[in-house]
Amino acid sequence: MSAPRRLLVEVSAQARNWSLPVIGLDRITSEAPPGWEVEVLDETIPFAPEAGHVLSASALAAAPTMEAYFGWGINQALFREAPELRWVHSCAAGVGRSLFPELVASDVVFTNSAGVMGETIAEHVLAGVLHFLRGFDVAVRQQREALWDKSPFTDPGTLVREICECRVLVVGTGGLGDAIGRRFHTLGAQRVTGVRRRTHLGPPLGFDAVVALDGIDAVLPESDVVVLAAPLTEETRGFLTAARMDCLPPGAIVVNVARGALLDEPALADRLSTRQIRGAVLDVFSEEPLPVTSELWRLPNVLLTPHVSYVSPRLFWMRALDLFLDNWSRYSRGESLRNVVDKQAGY
Repeated sequence: MSAPRRLLVEVSAQARNWSLPVIGLDRITSEAPPGWEVEVLDETIPFAPEAGHVLSASALAAAPTMEAYFGWGINQALFREAPELRWVHSCAAGVGRSLFPELVASDVVFTNSAGVMGETIAEHVLAGVLHFLRGFDVAVRQQREALWDKSPFTDPGTLVREICECRVLVVGTGGLGDAIGRRFHTLGAQRVTGVRRRTHLGPPLGFDAVVALDGIDAVLPESDVVVLAAPLTEETRGFLTAARMDCLPPGAIVVNVARGALLDEPALADRLSTRQIRGAVLDVFSEEPLPVTSELWRLPNVLLTPHVSYVSPRLFWMRALDLFLDNWSRYSRGESLRNVVDKQAGY
């Protein structure tokens, strides 16, 4: 009789929402493909920013015989002790810290959970954009001051707008960007344009057009809303520069729910302070937690959240497990997997 194939599960976390619930463990054990043995580690590990990079003694002991690993990324030292490892699936969408040279050079397949949080983040984006389109930032200030003043909402030249007036640019059309684009299209945006690497694939459902990364400068002057939803790579780092912000039309809204390093934060703050840019919806920052000295905290036309756009306590694990269990079944049958990370491209 051949030895069982082994899956190591390491998804406990200090944050309760990010620890595999009991019902999830039941699903993994009850839906395991034939011939598999599952070991679940219950050592609590930090979630962020060290997720997937804290080495536990029990994981190290289990490493030599595991064929598959299900965790928050994978630790480099753990990888080095796992000669039988053939597949890693990460609960996280971001993969940068797991793409160390040994993993990139190996034939180990790496899949992630990109798209699992897409629906949640897309709703966050939509809420933030509507906040500025309807002038809720002004309403909040007036409420705080007990001020009844209709003029900011009704005077000629007001920046209150409808979605149907807006041309939306979504940088990144993966699972996240796709969910964002579909929502704006459904609500009647004048035009939805995506920025993607493989333009030959055409626009995804809900997008009117797509352009390549080097084509963004031509569409920025016609973009009332710019949403950064791309992974952080060498191509996208510092993508929204000061010069590119200056190309945006008056009243533009900038949204970042991807990675802080995709834009020039000081340049954005300058343009927000002079009202050159109408507003910014920011959930991610180049340094987290955002330093108390950052001007972004004090600008009234910034809607700032502490990297929580993905939070969906009731639905995350349902979606994450659906993806993992489907991939596990595919892997066991030797079929192609979903969400395979291009280890060279970095996403």
